[in-house]
Amino acid sequence: MKNLFIRKYPAAFVGSINIKIALLLILIPVFSFSQEKLKGMIMEVNEESKHVPVAGANVYWLNTTVGAITDFEGTFTIPYKPEYKKLVVSFVGYKTDTLTVKNTDHIHHILQSTSSLDEVVVTSRKQATAKSYLASQNIMTVSSDELLKAACCNLSESFETNPSIDVNFADAVSGTRQIKMLGLTSPYILITTENIPSIRGASQAYGLSFIPGTWVESIQITKGGGSVVNGYESIAGQINTELVKPKTDNSLFVNLYAGSNERLELNTHLNTNISEKWDTGLYIHGNTHNKKHDVNDDGFLDMPIYNQINIMNRWQYTNPEKGLVSFFNVKYLNDSKQTGELDFNPDTDKLTTNAWGSEIDTQRFEAAVKLGYVNPEIPYQSIGFQSAFSWHEQDSYFGLNIYNIIHNSLYANAMYNSIISDSRHKIKTGLSYTYDHYNELVNTTNYERTEASIGGFFEYNYDNLDKLNVTAGVRIDNHNLLGVFITPRLHARYTPWEKSAIRASIGRGKRSANIFTENQSMFATSRQINILSSGGNIYGLDPEIAWNYGVSFLQGFNLFGRKGDVTLDFYRTDFQNQIVVDYENPQGVGFYNLDGESYANSLQLEFNYNVFTHFDLRLAYKYYDVKTQYTSGKLEKPLTPQHRLFANASYETKAQEKGGKWKFDATYNWLSKQRFPSTVSNPVAYQVPAYSPTVGTLNAQITKVFSPKFEIYVGGENITNVKQENAILAPNDPFGSYFDTTFVYGPIFGSMYYTGLRFKIE
Repeated sequence: MKNLFIRKYPAAFVGSINIKIALLLILIPVFSFSQEKLKGMIMEVNEESKHVPVAGANVYWLNTTVGAITDFEGTFTIPYKPEYKKLVVSFVGYKTDTLTVKNTDHIHHILQSTSSLDEVVVTSRKQATAKSYLASQNIMTVSSDELLKAACCNLSESFETNPSIDVNFADAVSGTRQIKMLGLTSPYILITTENIPSIRGASQAYGLSFIPGTWVESIQITKGGGSVVNGYESIAGQINTELVKPKTDNSLFVNLYAGSNERLELNTHLNTNISEKWDTGLYIHGNTHNKKHDVNDDGFLDMPIYNQINIMNRWQYTNPEKGLVSFFNVKYLNDSKQTGELDFNPDTDKLTTNAWGSEIDTQRFEAAVKLGYVNPEIPYQSIGFQSAFSWHEQDSYFGLNIYNIIHNSLYANAMYNSIISDSRHKIKTGLSYTYDHYNELVNTTNYERTEASIGGFFEYNYDNLDKLNVTAGVRIDNHNLLGVFITPRLHARYTPWEKSAIRASIGRGKRSANIFTENQSMFATSRQINILSSGGNIYGLDPEIAWNYGVSFLQGFNLFGRKGDVTLDFYRTDFQNQIVVDYENPQGVGFYNLDGESYANSLQLEFNYNVFTHFDLRLAYKYYDVKTQYTSGKLEKPLTPQHRLFANASYETKAQEKGGKWKFDATYNWLSKQRFPSTVSNPVAYQVPAYSPTVGTLNAQITKVFSPKFEIYVGGENITNVKQENAILAPNDPFGSYFDTTFVYGPIFGSMYYTGLRFKIE
């Protein structure tokens, strides 16, 4: 099993803080990585007598607060001193062991279950999705194993097996998938790549499709406001994507994908060890779809034809002896889409009434650097720096509507980590800077602005490694358009009994809404755009401000000798101000500041259980109550189902020495009725019902693993062939007053099947 160089630092450690250094070194989030202290691996034995890792086990020195937590691979790194003699290893459901340690030789220890009799074999395997019982924040970590349960061609398709994230199509022509969390759309979610804000501004609409699934090592989903370290924009939560590392990724990885809709994709990873300290990787992604489909016979393409090339070069530097680790990335993307009527020809019909069509051409360049240093003499003190630059240009038109945007962005963050008195009291403090320049053309009107902000943050964490973990943070930012403002966040976890965690959080978020790029679906309609200015600095509107409150209860259990857990979450978001996007007039779309109440309540109950050997079941129910005050009254948020049922089942056969193994995965989603925006002022022929029908979809995948190097998969999306009828309003008159492509609540294309292969050389 590969030893990762990048580690989370121990949940507790001893030492004292140098206050002068803390004041001078207000520098960046630490890329947590390990010193060469005592390293080890905590395992258990499955029914095949094979050692499998235990993630989340506590490892600490007896009678101290110096400790660590094992990662997904079961490995840990902990500071060592000659006076440390007894190492305690504990994990809920297992016997606590105390080991005698005489030197820094690598430790490989096997835990035994407390609920197992001597003659019973302990069975377990690596979790594809993990929930922490110890962290103060409500975080779910999704590993690459979970992502492989579906085709996962890009990040927007990575949440099909996750009940916390809702995925649906934004409109009936662009093929764009949008995500929601806690009843709110992606602009209210801070989406980061290795804790650097990445999908924001100009990339908000299509950016999820710009991160290939094979590039993703893991995803961390945080409900609630998140940490002040990562900025002030998070309202509903944070989704952080960790990319594969050149040092630990395969030397060669190839993934080929082909869909029955004639979609083709290729992913290739080439990783090379340059020297003892340097590794580099070249990651190439290409996808194409050039077949025109009109399954519902409305004269419009059910999905766009497109081509994308996406290339990333990634460098990794590691020097554990000196406490250094660094990453350097450069990335280039070219993405082109064409959609509209079947007979649309852009060479002759662009921006004419010959036929309705749309083209969306995007070019994007990114460069990022991450630098981290841990003091070898005082390993509890660390500093780091991360910075990213992106250039994004989109040229597009939708029928007769033109929308072009150029967005240049610069981000920098510096942080210093240490402790106060002992490792139960940890601090993070630092500075961050963000610069954004937008140049937008909306038909004949140009909108140009520059946003710049600088802020400082301080976060304190108390963790006694047992009952209580509290994280309190505050940041102060000075923004050239939003002024000076304070962002407080608080997260707490309490463990009342074994295998349990009660969490509570409260936090404030603030953001400037990019009303055009975040709502590009409106251009694929005949609606008139109306901005009701209030004198604000951005489109004449004020910034969005919201408070998020949440409570969560997690309980693990053993039932009939099998592991399981149940989670109950409730979160509420209250908007002090919101840019209301009003579709209630079918001839227009309005943007105005909130005058009244707007809130989103989210209740989720989730059940996970290992039914029998290698068979896992995940069930979830979700309830949304999302309402906003419009000029026409207080109404439910359009196209947001109140109820959702989710079920996922996965099974894999016992591995054979020569025959490999099989993996089977199936996911079912059911959505209740969803409110349509009002069309009562339209002629009867162009009216839609008040609510959509319910909709249920089934996805499944079968994977044959021939060897660690080679596997083949086949699968189907929407196997029950559910199709939304009349997805486009007035498709026969696309340049008329009633044309609208935004009334989408379910699949349009119907069933789609795919196959692919994965090949790798370590």
